Amino acid sequence: MRNLTIYFIVMLCLFLNSINAQETFESRAKKIATAIEKITNDEKVGLKMEIENVNLEIEKGLISRDQADAKKLKLAKFRAVAIENRINDEQDKLNALVKEKVEGKIAESNTSDSIVYKFSNRIGLKILNDSVKKVVLFNKEKRTSSQFVFAFGLNNLVTDNRVAKSDFRYYGSHFYEWGLTLNSRILKNNNLLHAKYGLSVMYNNLRPANNRFFEENGEQTNLIVSSNHLNDSRFRNVYLVVPAHLEFDFSGTATEKGRTTFRTHKSVRIGIGAYAGVNLKSKQVLKYEDSNNNNVRSVSKGDFNTNDFIYGLSAYAGYKSTSLYLKYDLNPLFRNSLKDQNNISLGIRFDLN
Repeated sequence: MRNLTIYFIVMLCLFLNSINAQETFESRAKKIATAIEKITNDEKVGLKMEIENVNLEIEKGLISRDQADAKKLKLAKFRAVAIENRINDEQDKLNALVKEKVEGKIAESNTSDSIVYKFSNRIGLKILNDSVKKVVLFNKEKRTSSQFVFAFGLNNLVTDNRVAKSDFRYYGSHFYEWGLTLNSRILKNNNLLHAKYGLSVMYNNLRPANNRFFEENGEQTNLIVSSNHLNDSRFRNVYLVVPAHLEFDFSGTATEKGRTTFRTHKSVRIGIGAYAGVNLKSKQVLKYEDSNNNNVRSVSKGDFNTNDFIYGLSAYAGYKSTSLYLKYDLNPLFRNSLKDQNNISLGIRFDLN
């Protein structure tokens, strides 16, 4: 009887030890997956805060628009590299955990011939029975990914269906845009068509030529000549928009370890679509010297009779993450304008995974 009792105690201990080992494996794997998701989210939040700080520097006049554009692009690339490096560290931990499982340092479960541990949308483990002695690590194929979008370039108004002989400086007027998009493969087994949609902030700047600025006169907003010599005259509109594009991605597929993966942003891409949104702010900045030779910076914020909403067409074409980008507003910039004046933008767009 005593020997039988000892036997049951030993068997119970072995059973509990096996359960604890199994729980330890799953908990460690889940911890790694959680860390990977946290790394991605942390870096995205950090990038958003850095972009906001750059915008504040612009508002305070500490840096120029060109310097800000370059700084934002540098920050986005830095964050992308940081995500990749930090995830690689977690991947090494996961590989070490799998090795422990193979070497028997973590007990195998004998409840079935094939056990699948699925602990995130991105990563899973499949462990085959002891006779095979093989561990397969796999990533779940996702049809939707996210990108950070940044664009900048030239901006102007199409007046009475023409942009020639514009009232605004061609190289002094510019736009920039930043936002987040989702990229979804439309067909399950074909990589050509993608739907891209998200949220962006657009900054459209106009610099009037010939020493002029905008003046609001009732329901009309007109360009008038300044009595002072203007060192700078800039009119800005800020929009929050929802862009949507149908993207043709010719990246094709790749085969890795006998498994087909759908690639994106590895070859030529063409996108056509539209956007719609609201006007967040209109502002005019004038810089000049007064009669006492003092430098004056005048900032005017208001309605300026601009339309509260914006909608238009857009298209881009390029290679990998870089594209030529064109946007055209279908509605005029000003309400009740005597002339049809629609905003048009042409520049460079970056879609960063």
